Amino acid sequence: MTSQKDLFDVSGPTYLTYVNWNCPHHRRSVMASLVQGVYVLERDRQWNRQGPDARAPAWWRFFHFEMRQVLVDAADNSIFGAVYVFQPPLHLLDPTAAASAPHYVVAFRGTITKKGSAKRDLELDLQLVRNGLERKSRFGAGMQAIHDAVAAAAGQHDRVWLAGHSLGSAISTLGAKTMARAGVVLPTFLFNAPFVSAPVEQIGDRWVRQGIRIANSFVTAGVAAALQKGHGGVHDASFAALAAWVPNVFVNPADPISAEYVGYFDHRRKMEEIGAGAVGRLATRNSVKDLLLGIGKGGGGCEPLHLFPSAVLTVNRGPSPDFKAAHGIHQWWRTDLALECSAHYYS
Repeated sequence: MTSQKDLFDVSGPTYLTYVNWNCPHHRRSVMASLVQGVYVLERDRQWNRQGPDARAPAWWRFFHFEMRQVLVDAADNSIFGAVYVFQPPLHLLDPTAAASAPHYVVAFRGTITKKGSAKRDLELDLQLVRNGLERKSRFGAGMQAIHDAVAAAAGQHDRVWLAGHSLGSAISTLGAKTMARAGVVLPTFLFNAPFVSAPVEQIGDRWVRQGIRIANSFVTAGVAAALQKGHGGVHDASFAALAAWVPNVFVNPADPISAEYVGYFDHRRKMEEIGAGAVGRLATRNSVKDLLLGIGKGGGGCEPLHLFPSAVLTVNRGPSPDFKAAHGIHQWWRTDLALECSAHYYS
């Protein structure tokens, strides 16, 4: 049976008949829908739904996007991503609004726990935990698609947008960081991005959570200061390049996979407020794990993905009945969300 969530007319943001690209709610809803389009593309493949039976096209055509490229994982032939091109009809083209719209969107889905793709997706989830995602062919194919879209944009880097959900957010993050280090900053939308770290945010006692984070900041800063000798210039330049990239990060506190971003950014703010800004900045810049793996990168090490110098964090504070709803992509185009937004910039 076809999942109702695959049907745009049933589950999609059909109310969004006009997109104001300057409106954060509209941007979030469209980007989430384009990611959902990738999920449905893969399910169309698995169920052999073709032509008029295909469910995926409605998820992008409603917003006047067309499919430029379907991204296929060579390991299992599953569809994991897509490159969309924005092609609104001339009679709907508002020059003012269009100036803020993307030309291309590169979107990546997350894990599908069905027979046709589960084995490969779960393998990549494991590699994500081990910070080895960049060695995989799926990331290589995704990175090539990003490079091609940037080249097609002919110097208008800000018109190439990246979007991903869960595992797809990890691919988007790694791709965006790679481009940022090369001086190409791409608008990025990360839905329920994995925070690969101890789930401190899930500890019930607020004071225990805060104590763990403060202690970790001071230990991190001390170790970083000792290790940074001889490496500071290289890491400072890399960090400065990343600081120019400000992803839009969407999380739900009831989702243990992404919830730690809430505590991570809240802790950074508190460290600055109590006068420990220098320590907080040093710890953020050089977490023990990030610094050690970064120094070892020349020897084949990979950095963890979850540390962002800057970000615009959007937290869904509304009720979530279960993990599936809290981690799902569908929540991000609802009109009744209880959202809390905060901007965090490295300084």
